[in-house]
Amino acid sequence: MSADTPWWDPARHADRRPLLLARNRVQAALRGWLIEEGFIEVDPAALQTSPGNETHLHAFATQAIGNDGQARQMYLHTSPEFAMKKLLAAGETRIAAFAHVWRNRERGRLHSPEFTMLEWYRAGEDYTALMADCVAMLRLAAKATGATQLRFGDATCDPFAPPERLGVVEAFRRHAGIDLMATLGTDGTPDAAALAAQVADGGLRVVADDTWSDLLSRVLVAKVEPHLGHGRATILDRYPLAEAALARPCPDDPRLAERFELYACGVELANGFGELTDADEQRRRFTSDMKEKARIYGERYPIDEAFLAALKIMPQASGIALGFDRLVMLATGAPRIDDVLWAPAG
Repeated sequence: MSADTPWWDPARHADRRPLLLARNRVQAALRGWLIEEGFIEVDPAALQTSPGNETHLHAFATQAIGNDGQARQMYLHTSPEFAMKKLLAAGETRIAAFAHVWRNRERGRLHSPEFTMLEWYRAGEDYTALMADCVAMLRLAAKATGATQLRFGDATCDPFAPPERLGVVEAFRRHAGIDLMATLGTDGTPDAAALAAQVADGGLRVVADDTWSDLLSRVLVAKVEPHLGHGRATILDRYPLAEAALARPCPDDPRLAERFELYACGVELANGFGELTDADEQRRRFTSDMKEKARIYGERYPIDEAFLAALKIMPQASGIALGFDRLVMLATGAPRIDDVLWAPAG
């Protein structure tokens, strides 16, 4: 059937319906597991003062008209993170949300401008607990769909095999021949020129205004990600601090951060953190990221002052966001994200 056939066409819906019912089974299985683990499901508002303050995340803006007729700029959140951390500050300890989130400038096989994110937090627990959570969820999704392998295109991943845990530094050395630590100062400050020289030697494009983050992302996408999550899941761990906007530094090496990403079949599924609770450091990172956003894209988002205030009383915690639709894609073998969305955007 043509990709131009609307999703609501009866024949196309009949083709998609088994995938959609499988989606519901996966969601029910994950909800049941979260309840057994003592999580409370919460429902954060999507309309927020700030959509998030990461350089390359793009939000949908709107105006809220008050009773006095005055307009106030607001945004659809790119993640429920700020609201959920406020709930941790309020005293909740294990919370989870299946949240609709919105990200502009994103559409493709793996991207929809509106999608479902499963986000959960563990107060007082190390971020490695989230890695075990991810393994459990991969297996639950497979069992709910009757799959023995996760699949994306020709790539497969055994969700029941123990995952590979691979440091970002080692991944860059192994798959790209790059020594990332040689491009970081003693305090974690990145050196763009040092990384550019190695990237150019590796045969990738380098342009004059590339930042260290630009170069890191280019290498990650071109040379590292294609090798991750094949045969078994990969937990890509300990990101450089410069690439961990909301994560705390590793206690044994302040150049690195308690951040990991989960990959299966070469697809990024989740992004987890040992959460940063230093409000002053968080403000510095937000300010830096918004300055960079303004330089690249000509816009910036406001900082949520209430979030920074809540951060001062938030307990130590770990938190993670998982692309629920992508997980369903891999568990069902669906080729496109729109195939597993009940009513795709647009």
